[in-house]
Amino acid sequence: MAISRFSNHKIETKLIHGGIYGDELTGAVNVPIYQTSTYEQEIPGVHKGFEYSRTGNPTRKALEALIADLENGTQGFAFASGLAAITTVLSLFKQGDKLIISDNVYGGTYRLLSKVFDNFGISFVSVDTTDPAKVEAAITSDVKAIYIETPTNPLLGITDLQAISDIAHKHGLLHIVDNTFYTPYIQRPIEHGADIVIHSATKYLGGHSDLVAGLVVVNDAVLGEKIAFIQNAAGGVLGPFDSFLLIRGIKTLGVRLDRHVDNAVKIADALKNNADVKNVYYPGFEDHPGHDINLKQAKNGGAMISFELTEGHDINKFFRALSIFALAESLGGVESLVCHPATMTHAAIPKEVRDSVGITDGLIRVSVGIEDGDELTRDLLQAIEASRV
Repeated sequence: MAISRFSNHKIETKLIHGGIYGDELTGAVNVPIYQTSTYEQEIPGVHKGFEYSRTGNPTRKALEALIADLENGTQGFAFASGLAAITTVLSLFKQGDKLIISDNVYGGTYRLLSKVFDNFGISFVSVDTTDPAKVEAAITSDVKAIYIETPTNPLLGITDLQAISDIAHKHGLLHIVDNTFYTPYIQRPIEHGADIVIHSATKYLGGHSDLVAGLVVVNDAVLGEKIAFIQNAAGGVLGPFDSFLLIRGIKTLGVRLDRHVDNAVKIADALKNNADVKNVYYPGFEDHPGHDINLKQAKNGGAMISFELTEGHDINKFFRALSIFALAESLGGVESLVCHPATMTHAAIPKEVRDSVGITDGLIRVSVGIEDGDELTRDLLQAIEASRV
């Protein structure tokens, strides 16, 4: 396999040619699927770079090199799910350590911290990370990292990446960013000081709702050694076939996201101008909190939208009336999805915590797909009309 010559090219080119490109042995333009568990050694300890596929696999290595290239990091790692990736990163910490996290993170992240890592004496405090002063005020001697999503899931809050990185590094803390909603095509947190970037690659990076995967990128060799050790020791790695599918999905990320975002802008505008819609959350709006910060660190407002209907609507009627949008978990696939965060993606978060940050029982999250934008808009508007009681 040949190392890419395209590391200094634009993101659109790197999506196709980044990381490890092709196969030197045959000239194939795609990295093969190395469907093997083990590798023959010449003599004990002498091999061709691979010993056992939990430790390393050529197809997975190509994916890991690609995501590192796209995020402008030093090393990438591929895992069996987004939560496996998050688990590995959280395993950097030890008993007595505390993390500051964004106050409306993905429910699975909250559950992992509150129900699993809490058992190991690793604690956390939820903070409105869109306000850097609140983040700095929350730092105590036991805090070891600041973990953010920007935009947050599902309220799409925007955090200033550089401001949080500056605070973290002033206090000797790690800055960890979940970049799932934007991907490196829209936003590259390492360029704004982040130490670790996490992706649920199940979403936009895969893009077709046909795989489950997680990715991690680090900004220096020391962190890379630590993550590599945990990846191998814990073993939650991505298999070669899913690694191949994910590389294939990433090749079309740019053209897909351009269409996703075009559709999202159209739908967000229609929702904002609908009298039956009370609130619309979309970072592309000029009046969205943090819009100016988003413009500094991201290409656009992405393709995720959340909204609430006014009084006199039944959201279950709304969901039943949809004909193109599917009511389903996940996001970022080519098909359009809606979900009810309070009972689906964020059900693991206690109701009082959800309510305190604005994840209401009436909140609807939309993952805008790449179907015809006018048809998607009409589908949402007719469902809103049908939901009146």
